This record gives sequence, C-alpha cells and structure tokens, in this order.
Amino acid sequence: MDSKKDFFKDVFEVVELIPIGRVTSYGAIAKYLGAVKSSRVVGYAMNASHSNVKPIPAHRVVNRNGVLTGKMHFPTPNAMQEKLEAEGIKVIEDKIQDFNSVYWDPMIELAL
Repeated sequence: MDSKKDFFKDVFEVVELIPIGRVTSYGAIAKYLGAVKSSRVVGYAMNASHSNVKPIPAHRVVNRNGVLTGKMHFPTPNAMQEKLEAEGIKVIEDKIQDFNSVYWDPMIELAL
C-alpha cells in the first residue's frame, strides 16, 4: 500500500470518530496525524471518501472557520448542509453557526 493510501486510511479512521452533531477541520485532522501542513491532503481524502465502501462522515469536516468548503464534492450543492442540519448543526450561508460549541478537536478528544 502506498503512503497516500495509508494517510487517507488514517484520515478516515479519525473522521469516523467525530461524534454526531460535532465537526472538525481539515487542519485539526492533519495536526493530529502529525502532518501539520497537510490539511489540503485531508481535503483530498474527504473527496476520495465518497467512493469508500464503508461510509465516511465527510460532512463533519470543514475549514478552520467553519465554512463548508467541501460542499461541491457532495451529490447535490446542499447535501453537506442537509446532513449537518439533520445532526442538529445550524448552517447559514455555508457557514456553521456557533462553530466553537460544535467543534471537535482530535488533539483533545483523542488524547491518551
């Protein structure tokens, strides 16, 4: 298995741990995985997750400001927002409201 596939697998494992009704950022996942400058690669992994056999809750990963920057990679323009709202997260104009209250930081939440 090549290193990109290994990294994507690691990203998927973290994303699967994000609780319903919470979100994290591409950068937070990259930092947690020890690849601080790889937030864009985390985004690539989220895009690739749509073809994964096991569903990955990619809708729970947003940019550092709570903006739904990955929404164009979902089946419809509103799918990402609809999934988040179904979990109780309020979104207005592609931005999560009360972002800090729903933010899930893997460095804290998954600390040993």
